[in-house]
Amino acid sequence: MTAPTFSLLAAASAAGSPPAWISFLPIVGMFVIFWFLILRPQMKRQKDLQTKIGGLKKGDQVLTAGGLLGKVVKVDEHYVDLDLGTNVRVKALKSTIADIVPPPGSAAAND
Repeated sequence: MTAPTFSLLAAASAAGSPPAWISFLPIVGMFVIFWFLILRPQMKRQKDLQTKIGGLKKGDQVLTAGGLLGKVVKVDEHYVDLDLGTNVRVKALKSTIADIVPPPGSAAAND
């Protein structure tokens, strides 16, 4: 190859290559998809649960993370006293409350 031909080929290949930031677009796209499909809904569920636990009151029926179903007898700042049955009371951390169970006989909102 002669010098002018080589310089023309080098200039053509340099002009045809995409900018470096374009190679990061698939990674950014995957992060955006991951955020909207996984992280955002999980954070929303966690926030809703914290709101429910903040409004916990005597008489509510709750499910603990360990699978115990009980009725709230007393609510403190960090603890909840639960009545699990006849003469069975336990003290649980508020952070171990998995869900507040609606009273039996109440219909779900979408029924």
